[in-house]
Amino acid sequence: MQRASALLARREHTRHELRRKLAQNGAEADEIEAALEKLAAGGLQSDARFAEHFVRARVRKGQGPLKIGHALRERGVGPDLITKYLDAGQIDWLRQARRVRAGKFGEAPPLDYQNRARQSRFLHSRGFESDAIRQALNESGFSAGHGEIGITHES
Repeated sequence: MQRASALLARREHTRHELRRKLAQNGAEADEIEAALEKLAAGGLQSDARFAEHFVRARVRKGQGPLKIGHALRERGVGPDLITKYLDAGQIDWLRQARRVRAGKFGEAPPLDYQNRARQSRFLHSRGFESDAIRQALNESGFSAGHGEIGITHES
C-alpha cells in the first residue's frame, strides 16, 4: 500500500499501471488487489480522473484522438472512459487539427499536392482522423477535386 501511495503521490496512475508496477516490485497478487481496492475506495486512485487529466495534457500537446486513445488503451483505461473523454462533443477535433497544422506550417494553405500530402502525413502522425485532416486541409484553401493538381482558384 505504501509503494502504491508513493507512486500516486508523484502522478496519477491507472489501476493497470499500478498493478504492473507493484508486481514488478515483487508484491503478491492478493496484496496488490487489496491495496488497489483501498486506494480506489479512498478516492486516491481513479481511472476516470487519470483519463481526464491525460486527455487534457495530450490535447495541449497537439495530439489527436487516435493517438490519445491508443495511449489510454496501453495504460489500461477501459473503452467506456476512452469514449467519454475523447467524445467529439467535448473537444472540437477539427479545430484542434487546424491549430496544430497552422502551428507547424503557418496559416497559408498547402498550394500543391506535395505540401498537402506532407501536412496530411504530419496530422496523421499526430493521431487525427482522416475526416478532420481532410477538412482542415480543404478549409485552408486546397480542394482535391479542382484543377490538375487540386488547387482551388478563387476570384
